[in-house]
Amino acid sequence: MKVKFDTVYESFQYVASGESGTNQAYLNRQTGEVHWHSDMYDNFEELPEDIDDDEKYVAIPDRKELDLGKPLVLRFANEFLPDDLDEVYEIFRRKGAYARFKHFLGRRRALDQWYAFSDKAEQEALRQWCADNGIELED
Repeated sequence: MKVKFDTVYESFQYVASGESGTNQAYLNRQTGEVHWHSDMYDNFEELPEDIDDDEKYVAIPDRKELDLGKPLVLRFANEFLPDDLDEVYEIFRRKGAYARFKHFLGRRRALDQWYAFSDKAEQEALRQWCADNGIELED
C-alpha cells in the first residue's frame, strides 16, 4: 500500500501543532488511512479499538522523535549564523526559546531562510522515517 507523502506530512504537522503528546495521528499500514486524536479538543473520530496493534498501525512521530527540535536550530545557526551561535545557545537556555529565536531571526532577516531550512529538514526526516517503518510513499 502506497501512501501519499502529503497525507503523512499533514498528519506530522498536526501532531507537531500541539504541546508534546497532545495531538496524535496513527497511520493504518494496510489502508493508508490516518486516524487523528487530540487530548485537548473534541476528537475528530473515535480511534479504532485495535489502534495499539503495531502490525496494523504506526504512530506518526513528532518533531522531537525526528531530532527536529533544538538540534535542528543549532544546525541552522552553525551553518547560516556562525557568528551568532553563542547567542542562539543563550536563547535556548530558558523557556520560550522558540518565540525568542524567531524574534532573533527576524532581527537578522533570516526568518524566511529558517522556514525553508526547517521545512526541508522536516520533509527529509519524515521520508526517512517512512522508509525505516516500511511505508511506501507516492508523491
